[in-house]
Amino acid sequence: MVVVETRRAPRYRVSKSATIGYGRHAPGCVIRDLSITGAAIQVEDQTGIPDEFILFIEEDNLSLPCHVVWRRGYRLGVVFDD
Repeated sequence: MVVVETRRAPRYRVSKSATIGYGRHAPGCVIRDLSITGAAIQVEDQTGIPDEFILFIEEDNLSLPCHVVWRRGYRLGVVFDD
């Protein structure tokens, strides 16, 4: 079986701490894979996390507006907004 990559940009496995910012809330998360167009992030609980938020990656001094494209268990797939 051959798997065909359909993403616009290759993703790289990482383990980076980040924060999901929305309203007055900022739960922590871990980025599990990352590309220039999006990321897969792991959270303890998806309850209350909106479809649009800002992903703060303090280690890299980045604030990335994004929106959720999929949700599975403790993981979210996001695409970075322009």
